[in-house]
Amino acid sequence: MSRGLSGTKRLRYAHYRLPTPLGIAAQLGWIEAAFDHDRIAVRALHSGADPKSSGSDVDPWLANSFRQGGSIPAIWSRAGGRDTRLLGLTWTDESQAILTRADSDIHAVADLKGKRLGVVTCPSDPIDVSKATTIRAYMAALQSQGLSEKDVQFVDLPTAEVSLAGRLSLQEDLASCKEARALQGGDVDVVFCKGPRGLDLAEVTGARTVYDLGGHPDPKVRINNGSLRTLTASASLVENDFPLVVRLVKKIVQAGWWAETHREETLRKLAEETRSSESAIVRAYGSDVHRHLRTDLAPTSVAALGDFVGFLAEWRLIPGSFDVHTWIDARPLDQALAELAEERELSDSMSTGLRLPV
Repeated sequence: MSRGLSGTKRLRYAHYRLPTPLGIAAQLGWIEAAFDHDRIAVRALHSGADPKSSGSDVDPWLANSFRQGGSIPAIWSRAGGRDTRLLGLTWTDESQAILTRADSDIHAVADLKGKRLGVVTCPSDPIDVSKATTIRAYMAALQSQGLSEKDVQFVDLPTAEVSLAGRLSLQEDLASCKEARALQGGDVDVVFCKGPRGLDLAEVTGARTVYDLGGHPDPKVRINNGSLRTLTASASLVENDFPLVVRLVKKIVQAGWWAETHREETLRKLAEETRSSESAIVRAYGSDVHRHLRTDLAPTSVAALGDFVGFLAEWRLIPGSFDVHTWIDARPLDQALAELAEERELSDSMSTGLRLPV
């Protein structure tokens, strides 16, 4: 039996309402099963009822915790001095749509000059993910046409809770959505929405897409909170229980592999995870989304992440900048891949042996 997690016998994790291999592994029951024989309790952070731990959903720096989800909360935690390790990256492109009214005279990014761009903000949240995500999308689009923030007007739309985070039904979204009300009421000229909920919102309200950053060929332009998902863990977990971290990373890697060969099942699980339809998943993430759930540390992803950190720091959306290479701990992923290769080789060898003549 394992000696346990620094004596606590408990693991905490978060994966949110986004397509992630951790989310798939959790739905398949692989995370809990991986630690059953160690008698380690595994709990999803966002399912806890303790209000004191609610912030852990976006800042799981607590001991014995790990997280795979949008990159901004993880970056914010690291920039603020949280002792975490970056174990892997999953790049899953998604729709990042700048929307306008159907009768608007805005038809291209160049037409945004002089316009009012709505920015939903959550002042009560320590990490204003919505504001950071929206500003990033607007600036990437503007810079692609040689424009800057000086050419437009950002209009803050404060809200107590981001309605498009997948926490509500679409009908409830439309009743309380700041973006929809501001756009339809003429308070702003464009808004930004991402993922399946944004596409649903556009379809139901009749809004028109001006530009979708999700289709840009350059990953350094496409990168945003949702497109690059980070796998992080508390440093204490990595240092004190390295074998268990490797076991965890193996399950996450295997979930990505599983998705590649189980398209229909993956779409169903992603729809359940995001509280949307399978058709919305395909529209927002592509028909081949099941092939884009691998966890790795690809150089292109690391480079884009570094640029993203610099952008967030420049706009003072995080406490400060840092070198992402000092954040990365590749040991668990390297060990997990090595063990999986050995297990696959052994399995192939045994299968071949069974076919040998007696």
